[in-house]
This record gives sequence, structure tokens and C-alpha cells, in this order.
Amino acid sequence: MTGAVWRASRAAVKRRRLQTIVIGLVVFCSTTTILLALAVMGAARAPFDVAFGQQRGAHVVATFDTAKAPAERLAATAKRPGVEAAAGPFAQVTLDIPTDWLGNAPGPITLVGRADPAGPVDRVTLLAGRWATQPGEVVVQTSFRGTGWDVLLDRTIAPAGAPPLTVVGVATSMSKSAGGWITPEQVAALHPVSAQMLYRFTDASTEDRVKADLARATKGLPGDALTSAQSYLTLKQAFSAPADSYLPFMSVFGGLGLVVAVLIVGNVVSGAVVSGYRHIGVLKALGFTPRQVVTVYVTMVSVPAVVGSVLGTVVGWALARPIIDTAFSGVGTGTAALDPPLWLPFACLVGVPLLVAVAAFLPASRAHRISAAEAITAGSAPRTGRGLRIQRWLSGTRLPRAVSLGLGQPFARPARTALTMSSIVLGVVTVTFATGLSATLLASLEPPEADNGRTFVHVQVGSADAHQRVPKLTDGQIEAELRSTPGADQVTSRAFEQAAVVGYTQPVFVDFYGGDAVERPLHVVKGRPATGPGEAIAGPAFLDQHGLKLGDRITLDLGGRLLPLTIVGEPLQGNARSVQSNAATLARLGMKLHVVEYSVRLAPGADADACIKAIKEADPGLYPNVVTHQAPGPIASVISFSTIFTILLCVVASLGVFNTVLLNIRERRRDIGMLKSIGMTPRQVVAMTVTSVSGLGVVSGIIGVPVGMVAHRLIVEHIKILVFPESMINVWHAPVLVAVALAGVFIAVLGALLPSRRAAQLPIAEVLHNE
Repeated sequence: MTGAVWRASRAAVKRRRLQTIVIGLVVFCSTTTILLALAVMGAARAPFDVAFGQQRGAHVVATFDTAKAPAERLAATAKRPGVEAAAGPFAQVTLDIPTDWLGNAPGPITLVGRADPAGPVDRVTLLAGRWATQPGEVVVQTSFRGTGWDVLLDRTIAPAGAPPLTVVGVATSMSKSAGGWITPEQVAALHPVSAQMLYRFTDASTEDRVKADLARATKGLPGDALTSAQSYLTLKQAFSAPADSYLPFMSVFGGLGLVVAVLIVGNVVSGAVVSGYRHIGVLKALGFTPRQVVTVYVTMVSVPAVVGSVLGTVVGWALARPIIDTAFSGVGTGTAALDPPLWLPFACLVGVPLLVAVAAFLPASRAHRISAAEAITAGSAPRTGRGLRIQRWLSGTRLPRAVSLGLGQPFARPARTALTMSSIVLGVVTVTFATGLSATLLASLEPPEADNGRTFVHVQVGSADAHQRVPKLTDGQIEAELRSTPGADQVTSRAFEQAAVVGYTQPVFVDFYGGDAVERPLHVVKGRPATGPGEAIAGPAFLDQHGLKLGDRITLDLGGRLLPLTIVGEPLQGNARSVQSNAATLARLGMKLHVVEYSVRLAPGADADACIKAIKEADPGLYPNVVTHQAPGPIASVISFSTIFTILLCVVASLGVFNTVLLNIRERRRDIGMLKSIGMTPRQVVAMTVTSVSGLGVVSGIIGVPVGMVAHRLIVEHIKILVFPESMINVWHAPVLVAVALAGVFIAVLGALLPSRRAAQLPIAEVLHNE
């Protein structure tokens, strides 16, 4: 009998070709969306844990003052309760490099004395060259995996007050325990005052556990002996932070796609069972058991579901790599391989069809309870009395008859109407959410009101390392020359320096803005601009990863000079390793830094080409160009992806409407034939059919818009690397609300147009003869 079940299922698939195509397309779109969301989620989590585990990464990189905690006492901490493994103590020294080195800006570098890269904790991976074995050699740390690092070998680094160092190797550590490694003898000659311990704990699942384990390990040491402690959880968070900005909205789209798919599949099978009563009766009369009848209908849906999931998995897997590369662009990944989990396509290939089969089983089980005689004699028309009261009331209104008939049709099949409207509601939610997300991101790109309509010229200062000419003029002369350039209105300068944050092992970059309107390039959305001495602003990623908030103070070490800064503002976005201050702060520090770029705001109507020409003539070492306001890569990607997913889900929702209208027409063939026989024109048939779902579109818009607005707010308020002011979140205005509310009508009409045209073309004689 198994062969008979398969033949009956295959015949049902062929007989319901349009429904088969609908199910296949729905599952295809949903599988693609779900796989992409899970791929980014998996890439943001698993690769770090795998690479960190392979290197036996340090749960805590701790730095101690050796004057208060000598080496023998530090070594004893490795045997404390909770410590699974430890390495060290390694002598550590921080040197200042006054010039650009290996593509890095001037600033500090932390060097640790290690005899080899192996050990029980933090097994450093060499990417090029060899380990340092004698004085004068250094292995430098990089956070970027890949090839081509051989070009750095044999280059020289010249720290201030220390012998020059020759690069003999390039390595990476997932623990980021140092900026470079030298021999223990070399570091001893530099008279270190601190030492490093690397700990792995038996339980480091949370930040509180890590702190408690470190406290037990260092118990008995002087309270101020521990000068810094870097948790691996901070590094893990920094690793996944850019991808985390993609996860919320991709999860929303993936979840919506899955729910819409389940609703539409349930609707398709429910309609197939209702409209196929006679077919069910015939199968039972031929000897099919109730279970076999249910199997026929589940199989009828599973066949296109499997095909759709296979195609969706292939397309989603092909798109996963470009999306992951975009999400992690610029992120130092170390040895982590940013590949989506290999189990993911297999999970989609099995999980999605299984979910579809479960969704199909519930409505298909109705066929289990129908007797053969009842099914054969029931026909396919809706049960008498359903929605008649509403239909009669509508017929008494002044509405055109075709419209009143169409508005009354949904009440004949309330369960089917509910499923269809649910898919339209989710489509409206998607459109509303995507519209709000795009509007918020686009608002973040708008320049301040004072800069609206102004042209800006960016002037890069040349450098020998970039194979450019070095300017002949000094910084002061360059600024004066730019101010005298025809059309120049304001001139802002930027100098930057690499610095160490006291209490943390990883260096940061500090931007010092000077000249006119120093608050303009900072684009502060919380707090206020850093305009006074000792003030700074930092982006949400920096604050989050360092456990800071507005009003907190940090201390930077710039070449041995300590610079206390108060965080007074938070820009829309910012690098996790960057803070911004001003020239007044730099003046208080008593340092003179080289300006690396200028921004020239032109007066209204000024000729940008003439300005650029004048700047080039003033000094060939200056490289000006007009600033074009383009969306940064991540923001442009989010907008593009949300647009694509919105289109996919709207198409899916329209296919659900298409299926519903198709089922209604198939059930009401006799009614349509009777109406046409008494004078209803094809246009009126189209109007009746489209109206039957347009009302659902209106109601769906009323329900879906508020839900989409809430989803939009929840998502944009929880993107950790971006912080939006209320003015950028509240993007809803009357024209926008009307447009997104009409999305429900658009989805409904789009899905109803094709089957309504088919209904209008039904031949009267053929329909009535068949009935």
C-alpha cells in the first residue's frame, strides 16, 4: 500500500501545481533567511571559542607591580584553588616608539619576555618568521590572520631610550597578551617594573566567576600589586561586537520568515483538505486507511518543501560568506576561522522540511476524522450559514454589489481568513520594521544642521611611509594656508597618537581635534562634545568593552606622560579602540603632535575645484579631495540586507494571499459561474475577488504597524556598537505611517490579482456543467 500512497501523493502534487509552487517558494525564501541569520550568529560565537581553546587562551591576563609582588610569590598563585593552569611570571616592559612603525602610529608597545611561544596557557601562533632567541630580536603581535606577513621580517623598530629591535617573526594571540615578545634576557636588560601572569580557571563562564577566581588566585598579595587584569570575555565581546549589530535585525527577519512559512503551509493544507473532501472520500472508498490519507496530504506538502529547503540552503550558504565578511570587516580575528558552522546546512535541510511536515500534519489530521460517505457527499462549498448575517447586512448597504460580495467572503471561512491575515500582518510588520530601521540609519548619516548643504574638502597630510611627499610647510603654516584658501570658511585639524590605557593591556588611539568647530566631526548624540581640556568622548563599543559610562574617568599613558580624561559625550558610533579629545587637552599635556589631516568647510557657493587646486599649489605634500557623504559599509549593508529580506517576506506573504484566493475561487466556481450568468462582468469579478482580501489588508495594516514600530524601537535600542538619540529613533510621521499601513493592502492586492483574473475568465457553461 506504500506505493499507492506515494502515487496518490504524487498525483496530488501534479494536480495542485500552483499550490506546490507556492509552498516551494515560501520554504525557499524562509530557508534562505533563516540560514543567513544562523550563519552570522554562529560565526560571531563559535570561531572565537574554537580558536581560543586551541591556543589554550588565558581567561585573565594579569599584570603585577614586581616591587610589591616578587616573582616567587606570583609563581605560587598558579597553585591556588580554581586555577586550572597558569603561565608566568613573564617580565613585561612598555616602550614608546616615537615614529610610525610597521604601519602603526607612534605610541607605546608592550613587550613581554618569553623563551618560546608554547606553554600551558596562551600558545602563541607564528604567522611568519621564527621566535626571538637572542637580544635585539622581537616578534610582533597582529590580530589579523592571513599571509604576506613576510614583508615585515628584518625590519627595525626603534623604541625611545632602548636598543633597536629587528623583527624576526609575526605572531597572533587570541588572548592579546602583548604587543610583542622578546627574549627574557633582553627584557631584563630594560629593567622591567612589572610582570605578567596568564591564568586559566576551572570555571570562567561569567564575568563574576572570572573576578572571583582571580581574587582567590591573588589572595595574600598586596592590594595594589595587581595593576591590570584583562578578561577573555571582554575580548570575546569585542570579537563579536560588529556582527552583533547584524544579529538583531537578521534574527527578526529569520523569525518572521519561519512563522510566515508555517502559517502559509498550514493554510495550504487546511484549504486542500476542505476543498478536497470528495478526493478524501474517494481515497477512503478505495481502501486507504485514515492514516494513509493523512500521509498523502503531508507528503503532498513535504515534496515541494524539501525542494524549496534544498534550493534555499544552497543560496543561503552561497550568500553566508559575503555577509560574514562584511559583518566582520576590520575586526582582528586572530587565528579564528570565520566560517559558518558546517552543521548549519544539514540542520536546515532536515529541520525546515520537518517543521513544514508538522505544520501540515495538524490541518491534515482533519481528513483522519471524515467518513468516506460524508466526504463524497459534502462537496466543496462552504457550510451553510457561515457569515450569512454579515453578508446580508453588506448587501443592504449602498456599496456596489461586487464590493459587498467581496467584503463578505472572508466570513465564510474564518479559520482560513485568520491564517491569511496573520501572514499579511507579518508582512506589514516586516515593512514597518525595515522602513524604521532604514530611516534611523539614514538619519544617522545626515550632517549637523549647520553643515547642511555645505561642501567639505578633506586634506590628507602626506607621509613617506605612504609613498607620498612630505609637506614643506609646518602644521601652523598649513593651517594658515588653508584658512587663506579662496572659499574656506572653517578649518578643523586632527592629530592622533597611540596610547596605553592604565589598567588595560590593549593600546588605544586618541584623536585630538583643533581649529574651528571641533565638536562638528565628533557627532555627539549623548552628553556633550569634548571642548574643554581634559575632556573626551568615546563610542558605545569602547564604553561597553571597558565597563565605562558618561562621567567616568580614564587615564592614558602617552610616552610616559599620564593624561587623565573625563568621558563627557558619546558619539553615534566609534571604534572600540579609539577616544577623541581636543587641542586644549593636548596643550595641557605639553606635547606637540603632527597633524595628519584637515577638514575645510567651504562657504556657500564656493568653488570646490578652485579650492583643491589652490591647496595643491600651496604644498605638493597635501592631498585634498571633496568629501562625499556615503553610508559606511556596515550601515549600507544593513540597509541593503533589510531591503532584500523585506522584499522576500512580502513576496512570501503575497504568495499566502495568492493561495487563499486560489482556494476560494476553486471552492466558489459554481457561485462565480452563477453570478456571471446573471450579468456580472469580468471586471466586477476581479473587483469582488480583490475586495475579498483588501479588507484583510486594511485590518492587517492597523494591527501590523504598531507591532512593527515596537520591534523597530527594541532593535535599535539594543545595537551595542551604535547609540541613537530619540530624534533618530522617532522617525514616524504621518506620510510614513500611511505608506506602511497601505503595505497590507498592497500585499493583499498583489497576491489576489492573478487568481482574480483567472476567475474572471472562467467559462460559464463549463463551470455550471461540471457542477
